Amino acid sequence: MTAPEGRGIAESSSAASTFRILHVSTGNVCRSPITERLTRHALSVRLGDHLAGGLIVESAGTWGHEGAPMEANAEMVLADFGADASGFVGRELLDEHVIRADLVLTATRDHRAQVISMGHSAGLRTFTLKEFTRLVRAIDPATLPDPKEEGVVERARALVRAAAALRGWLLAPSPDADEVYDPYGAPITFFRSIGDEIHQALEPVVTALTGVPTRS
Repeated sequence: MTAPEGRGIAESSSAASTFRILHVSTGNVCRSPITERLTRHALSVRLGDHLAGGLIVESAGTWGHEGAPMEANAEMVLADFGADASGFVGRELLDEHVIRADLVLTATRDHRAQVISMGHSAGLRTFTLKEFTRLVRAIDPATLPDPKEEGVVERARALVRAAAALRGWLLAPSPDADEVYDPYGAPITFFRSIGDEIHQALEPVVTALTGVPTRS
């Protein structure tokens, strides 16, 4: 699940055997790095060898701080969860990131709108993180491909299709319910509350993607 080096996404001859998850926020130094690295950590815990499942996790920002390091408080949050913050470099969201992504999860509805406005048929595979969590909770896991028989990539693609089909039927209880607020410049206590929020939203998503429940 290591993101390709450099500004863009490297071409791959094995695109059909991989599934790319792109996390998007504003600066790509707080929320999306936390979400990216927590997702990678959770997948590695569920799948063991974190390269075996074909799931690639990346992030970028709509006003991304190109080449910037992750915020120090974001690194502290990741350390709280035992996730790796090393080697992170901020990126500006590019068309090629959206084109290559199989699932785009954004911090807010505004980010979602910005991704969709870029085109590339992104509408059916772009959700806010919390929106996707809500939809995933409503999907019967038994209706998804068995990851042991068909692989986690096919399961992930089926999950996105199922979530997209539910979107018009399962609405948010309030406009704010799908938002993850920006902790940039806030004290570590607020960063930790955002980290907890992201972690809780990711748990059912990772379980649905992998078919592997949280290890106690």
